[in-house]
Amino acid sequence: MTSSRVIEPDELEPLATGAWILGAGGGGSPYDGYLNLRQLYRKGTRIELMDPMALDNDDLVAVVSTMGAPLVGQERLTDPTLSVKPVIAMQEYLGRRFNAVMPVEIGGGNGLEPMLVASQLDIPVVDADAMGRAFPEAQMTSFAIHGLTMYPMALGDIRGNAVIVQKAENPKWVERTSRAVCTALGSTAPTAKAPRTGREVKDCGILYSVTRAINLGRTVHDARARHADPVTAVLDGEGGRLMFTGKIQDVDRRTTAGFLRGAARLEGLDGDHGATFEVDFQNEYLIGRRDGEPTVMVPDIICLMDSETGEAVGTETLRYGQRISVIALPAPPVLSTPAGLDLVGPRAFNYDVDYRPAFIA
Repeated sequence: MTSSRVIEPDELEPLATGAWILGAGGGGSPYDGYLNLRQLYRKGTRIELMDPMALDNDDLVAVVSTMGAPLVGQERLTDPTLSVKPVIAMQEYLGRRFNAVMPVEIGGGNGLEPMLVASQLDIPVVDADAMGRAFPEAQMTSFAIHGLTMYPMALGDIRGNAVIVQKAENPKWVERTSRAVCTALGSTAPTAKAPRTGREVKDCGILYSVTRAINLGRTVHDARARHADPVTAVLDGEGGRLMFTGKIQDVDRRTTAGFLRGAARLEGLDGDHGATFEVDFQNEYLIGRRDGEPTVMVPDIICLMDSETGEAVGTETLRYGQRISVIALPAPPVLSTPAGLDLVGPRAFNYDVDYRPAFIA
């Protein structure tokens, strides 16, 4: 890959599709972000995608996402002028401008968030993130796994509010403090996470994840164009595993303390006829059980896909009767290290089970 290139107009929709799959049900729907980007591109805007290895060591990189419960995002829509607010607040706090921007997570709408910021600040988007997927809590990043500080952090809202979390005892306290602010701001808020240097991004980031999302989306779109099975195409292209095929029978969903929590129950179809599958979520899908036995869990990327279209189904868009293929995709290796599992493994979500990759027979 060259040091930078323009994200082409025909890559925007594949980016949204791929980011939605990598979101593991979370990160918020990318649809509003995609519409914003399409409109910006029609007006002549172009976003530069930068190879992370082209960053200078002392470059300053903004790390952005929208924090909160995905269900609330259906009421408070994405807006570039809103997305950039906490980044501007962070620049004012630091007394320094950012050289580039990147997503904290490539999943869902948050995978498109830096493009909206880039359009307002005229800076490139780094082809990297800090999760390789989406996770519900602010400290669940490759930067925290490597022991980097997770503050300062900025949050903004649609009003005139901007809040800086200047310091915190540890990464978990960054999450607790910022989540309380987010809840007060309406359970959703754009954020600028702790700024990263170019050296930190190169050493500790999940590299080339934006490109992965674009390629993943293209895989789905190409399969549709060929009238092939998009779910199978994704599994073949990503080395994934089909965990269950079924129809949604029940959804228990609630928004509490800035998270969308709940579970979905599926009744098996085709080769899974007679079996049941339950999946828990906290913004993202966390653990899946076939007939009560855990078969897939974080940090593996658990994705519920429409069995016909290959479109990802987010935790906020689960509906009775949907025909679903539950798949598992490999997560970045750093997430399954001992330090990674401490932050993002099943026990980090209070499940009394040790991580077992879905790709072990």
